[in-house]
Amino acid sequence: MLLAALMSINALAIDAMIPALPAIGESLGVSAENERQLIVSFYFLGFGTTQLVYGPLSDRYGRKPVLVTSLVLYIGFGLACAVATSFTLLLAARLAQGAAAAATRVLVVSIVRDRFEGSAMARLMSLVFLVFLLMPVLAPLFGQLTLLIAPWPWIFFGLAAFGAVVLTWSLIRLPETLHPEYRRPISRRAIWGGVSETLGNRQSLGYTLGFTLMMGALTGYIVSIQQIVFDVFERPDLIAATFVGVAGPMAITSYLTSRLVERVGTRRIAHLGLILFTTFSVAHLAIAWQGEGLATFIVMQGLIMACFGLASASFGSLAMQPLGHVAGTASSVQGTISTVVGALLGTTIGQSFDGTVVPLVGGFAAFGIIALVIVLATERGRLFGRDPSIASVAVGQQ
Repeated sequence: MLLAALMSINALAIDAMIPALPAIGESLGVSAENERQLIVSFYFLGFGTTQLVYGPLSDRYGRKPVLVTSLVLYIGFGLACAVATSFTLLLAARLAQGAAAAATRVLVVSIVRDRFEGSAMARLMSLVFLVFLLMPVLAPLFGQLTLLIAPWPWIFFGLAAFGAVVLTWSLIRLPETLHPEYRRPISRRAIWGGVSETLGNRQSLGYTLGFTLMMGALTGYIVSIQQIVFDVFERPDLIAATFVGVAGPMAITSYLTSRLVERVGTRRIAHLGLILFTTFSVAHLAIAWQGEGLATFIVMQGLIMACFGLASASFGSLAMQPLGHVAGTASSVQGTISTVVGALLGTTIGQSFDGTVVPLVGGFAAFGIIALVIVLATERGRLFGRDPSIASVAVGQQ
């Protein structure tokens, strides 16, 4: 639950902003709706660009001190967002807030990898993602309720308060998980060795790129959904309900993954999730070309996001599986690629908004197809293979 709370810091910081974008734009004099998306995009960019720093630091000094420092910075920059008096200052504070929060992504994955591997890691990551994916349901509701009783800066005060709770919880309950023999010096040779090993491993690189494309689609959804609900379907009152309808299936499939992955295998679940993700995206694109209502949009996006929930934790586990001895550096490299490139891809989708859902749905379909090609190349054309850990258990039982 603590690891899930750490991951949820980012989902809350991203999704709680969605209902407040018009109010922030009006308050800070930002008339162009596409520019308001930068409040989300800058957080993603900060979140992605500093992960390379936290990995080597955590491999040298341990997971806990790096995490505590980053949470203190996250709280401080959240307060800076709340008191920002211009759009430029707000974007700068959001960039810094995302940069501070990046440690949580690197360290949650590293902590899990310190203790688990293979299907057991995928199971625990699925449970972490279950709570993480519930945040898109709760965060917009938090933002909307806050706006009913207070101006938009109080959303940022709320983020800082949540960060303070998680910081206190971590200080009390989180042990140091880095194995002493895995501590690595901070040197150019050691860091480059970890980076080279991460990028040079076929499985690590392939599944990182596949996950990056799915993250690009998810980011495109996050930055576009406010305009889609407000402008395309003209139902601003249903923004929270839309998040519930789309994010709910993700939480369900993440839970199912946690229950099934050790019996079925990480690869089988990951490949099935990606194939269904791509299939439903192409089908939604065909529907969108003909025109659709909000109910159809929610149903189709819910199906697609359910497939994302099925595949996402498994992709991350497969990417980390061969790199336990450099878990901090590997997690930071993979996280930097998936977050930065995913943010750029998602921002491209958001900036392509033309008053219809076609740019968003087309991005989902294109990214799904490319990710499927990459996974096929990674697995040398063979999908649904059994994991070695599953095979070993079966042999032992026989």
